Amino acid sequence: MTAISLMDPSPTVLKPTDTISTAIQEIMQHRYRQVPVVAEDGSFLGVFGVNCLLKLVLPKAAIMEKGLTSLSFVYETLGDLHQRLKGMEHEPISICMKQDVEIVAPDTSLVETLLVLYRNRTSIPVVDPENNKLLGMISYWDVGEKILSAEG
Repeated sequence: MTAISLMDPSPTVLKPTDTISTAIQEIMQHRYRQVPVVAEDGSFLGVFGVNCLLKLVLPKAAIMEKGLTSLSFVYETLGDLHQRLKGMEHEPISICMKQDVEIVAPDTSLVETLLVLYRNRTSIPVVDPENNKLLGMISYWDVGEKILSAEG
């Protein structure tokens, strides 16, 4: 068994020009942790997910590489965070998408695929190594369903 037999071949995808508002709708409606981002030709570009959303609402001082070590003095309300996010909703997701993503090839073995899923703690893209096209996504739910329906 390989990665291609575990994946969802028709995942929800975003384009780099989609707005943050569009991405939020997909993420919240389906409770995704991340959504793959593809070019017009289906080439895999990266992912946009909840960590990107957190990065957009957190104070800049909190996410700087050598930023503050304590934020106990910062007081913000959910309304403040909402306003910060609202100010970004028309921006393209490309401003925050993650491009350095671990992927698997369609012929990656079952155990190796599960190890990548375990290490990354989120869904993983299945990408054709020859043309960089997104073939599908593998989630914990996909794997769980396959394991539970397997016969020993």
